[in-house]
Amino acid sequence: MYFAALLARTEVGWEASDTDLDDVETLSDLTDLAREATTDDDTVLAYIEQEDTWFGLVRVDGEDDPRIYVSDAAAAARSSYGEMLLTDELLGRTPEDDDVLAGLDLDGTEEGEPYREDQDDDTYDSGADQAGAGPLGDSALLADLGVGERALHALRPGDALNEIADVLGAAEVLEAVR
Repeated sequence: MYFAALLARTEVGWEASDTDLDDVETLSDLTDLAREATTDDDTVLAYIEQEDTWFGLVRVDGEDDPRIYVSDAAAAARSSYGEMLLTDELLGRTPEDDDVLAGLDLDGTEEGEPYREDQDDDTYDSGADQAGAGPLGDSALLADLGVGERALHALRPGDALNEIADVLGAAEVLEAVR
């Protein structure tokens, strides 16, 4: 079970909204959704949490590239929304060159039979092994808003959004959407 919310800074304070991620498939989609939550180029925080296991924050400031923080990268790598946040750049890996792959005649069975979920080998790479346990990303993304790196690392899933909203002065607006 996932919970997702947007906190958007406005001229009069913060506005909160829970958000449906059914149509969000990529980080770009999530960034666009965050930008739509404000009429100006104000700061928007997208928050995603999975069953008190991990949480992720995406900070969008106008047209700047999104800044990402994930509380437990290994746990996030095992979920579809977490994988969306764990970009190649964040994981420190180089994306494969699609042009090289497009030039090859690959039918998906070069290694034998296609991957099956019940397969007991490690021929399938979900990316989870590249994401170590623990936090990953920009742990200073909320520092200018009053949540420093140490405080962010100390937050636990289930409580994180409430504690962040409290520091931002947005606890009441968040409570209204929960």
